[in-house]
Amino acid sequence: MSAVATLPRALPPLDHEQLLVRRGPRSGLLTIVAVHSTVRGPSLGGCRMWTYAEPADAVRDALLLSRAMTYKAAVAGLPLGGGKGVIMLEPGMRLTARRRRDALRDFGETVEQLGGAYVTAEDVGISSRDMPVIAEETTHVSGLAVSRGGSGDPSPFTALGVETAIAATCAAVFGSPDLRGRSIAVIGLGHVGSRVATRCARAGATLVVADVDEGKRALAERLGARWSTPAEALRAEVDLVAPCALGGLLDAESVVDLRCRAIAGAANNQLAADDVAELLAARGILWAPDFVVNAGGIVNIAVELEPSGYDAATARRRVRAIGRTLADIFAAAAEAAITPLAAASALGERRLAEPGEAARRALASRRVFAQGAKPAAG
Repeated sequence: MSAVATLPRALPPLDHEQLLVRRGPRSGLLTIVAVHSTVRGPSLGGCRMWTYAEPADAVRDALLLSRAMTYKAAVAGLPLGGGKGVIMLEPGMRLTARRRRDALRDFGETVEQLGGAYVTAEDVGISSRDMPVIAEETTHVSGLAVSRGGSGDPSPFTALGVETAIAATCAAVFGSPDLRGRSIAVIGLGHVGSRVATRCARAGATLVVADVDEGKRALAERLGARWSTPAEALRAEVDLVAPCALGGLLDAESVVDLRCRAIAGAANNQLAADDVAELLAARGILWAPDFVVNAGGIVNIAVELEPSGYDAATARRRVRAIGRTLADIFAAAAEAAITPLAAASALGERRLAEPGEAARRALASRRVFAQGAKPAAG
């Protein structure tokens, strides 16, 4: 797992509504926003600050992730579309505190130029502390602190959704959602992965955990988990693997070495290519589509849009519904003899094509943003 995202140079199909690439006047860094769809409402997606070998790699990442966000929101039944933001770092670059702040403000200006078509949130390399800085330049920010009317850090809700999805996946494979006695490999112990590991440990699972940061060994010790490298954890003989770092780890080569029965994790774009879903199915490994599993954060943020205001209990209840959605997808896939990816994508397509109702929800969401019912700078 390299600290530099190295992606194939070819861009994905450009079926997006907007792509804005702008060099920040303060920081000199490239800021990128891809808006895939606003059919169901404003596009929502996190901003990641990450290192890429070339600008084309950063653009490709934004395009792929924004498309996944569209399907994530649609499958979850949310009045939102899909977008993604990227602040590109060059290999070996280390930002001073001043330049980092400048980059965040530059990104905020990029978001503002889209006029509400995109609402940003935190992602890899961005924390809840960064969101108020972005909000200095745009009102189209979510996930601000509860004290400012937002819902705060979305990662606990993402982790809750992942745990719910892991339980639903275990139910489909082993006949019970109970995690007691199950063996799970959690790869990536960041904001979400560390919470997923903690939740699974508390539920009684035996854990193998891995991260590129050796400092995360302390968490492994606290949880009584076996420490491993990411590559070894992917090949571990466990019931389920939970990828919670960057995507692309499942490809034709790595699938051959898998020794698990199921995969369900928080990482986006886990499949290097869609046809890897067929390879997993051929090996008898149940893969829970990542854009279904990791929807907890966006489900939580969607509650911010409601005129009645944010309510954490409502958010938790809706996040737990991810388990039911995933169970329905597994059932539909089994009945039609297709992969869970195909079943989840079909559900997303149906919801994107809903006449009338989707347009009504989209208009209502835009009005909420325009009228400032969201938190200030949110």
